[in-house]
Amino acid sequence: MKFEGCDKTLVIDVALLLLFGFVMISSASVVLSYGRFGNNYYYLYHQFLFGIVPGIILAFFLSRFDYRKLKKYAPLFLIATLALLLVVFIPGLRADIRGTNSWIVIAGMSFQPSELAKLTFIIYLAAWLEERKSKINDSSEGFFPFLMILALVAIPILKQPDLGTLVAICAISFSMYFVAGAGLVYILAMFLGGIGGVMVLIKLAPYRMNRLTIFLHPELDPQGIGYQINQSLLALGSGGILGLGLGHSRQKFNYLPEPIGDSIFAITGEELGLLGLTFLLALFLVFAWRGMRIAENTRDDFGKFMAVGITSWVMFQALMNIGAITSLIPLTGIPLPFVSYGGSSIMSLLMGVGILLNISKSSTSFKK
Repeated sequence: MKFEGCDKTLVIDVALLLLFGFVMISSASVVLSYGRFGNNYYYLYHQFLFGIVPGIILAFFLSRFDYRKLKKYAPLFLIATLALLLVVFIPGLRADIRGTNSWIVIAGMSFQPSELAKLTFIIYLAAWLEERKSKINDSSEGFFPFLMILALVAIPILKQPDLGTLVAICAISFSMYFVAGAGLVYILAMFLGGIGGVMVLIKLAPYRMNRLTIFLHPELDPQGIGYQINQSLLALGSGGILGLGLGHSRQKFNYLPEPIGDSIFAITGEELGLLGLTFLLALFLVFAWRGMRIAENTRDDFGKFMAVGITSWVMFQALMNIGAITSLIPLTGIPLPFVSYGGSSIMSLLMGVGILLNISKSSTSFKK
């Protein structure tokens, strides 16, 4: 399987991220997998068969499919985004996992529609921004319509409720809007409005207020609402510079919640230490570098905006996950891209990578 004419550095970087995540899930999931299914590698097999394999196949297809053809289906992508976000409210399909209705279950298999909705919304927004580029700083035809579209997507996410996904989608959208030429006044207004909106949502939900309280005072209630963050910091501190060694984590023995999901960064730090985390961060930085270079060298605005959206998607999620686990921001429940367990997440991300590789073909600088 060859990704001909694409950014080879990006291909290698994503392959390393996938391999890194595969290795860490194989280690972090052993105890949890055996306890629930009597099989040490249930989660590893599931991630490979229902996430990585279909994701790579779809990435290969999308890397060869002319991304410009996606533009004419932009309205359908908006409909698809709304449908994906609303399907979780259908009785008989929705599943309440970790306190949110963000999942559906079909034939015993779970899927998180909001992960794919991020990609479909990026495609729609890229087409919309290209069409409105000359009017992007017009309040009535640019700024307020942009906010209305964002609100249309935000409402079903809030009903799930999934504040982490909402913040990620807003950050992605603001990045694309900024690159489209939005004035600093509009960016500042959205930034301040976003902070205000998040604070209101925190005040309205006790569990969000608890997360904020623990973020400000992590020493409070270490066996209750502060348990996850305290155990995460303990895992990171235990790893030191070199780590305890791959497979030697203590926290994965039912001490740290979500060891294969939101908390896998902490398990990585415990087993591989600061050196392992530095390598992982370097892979994400390379992804950001190549993604933004693709956007810079793309000949059309539609491709540029999509490249910025997909790159921002990966980077904002990575920053939010790492920031939460290291207590730099409140806990968000956002997975670490390419590393955390989740078939729908990794499949959607790889589809985005396929489009990004396709966009890289539009610049001769990546054909050398």
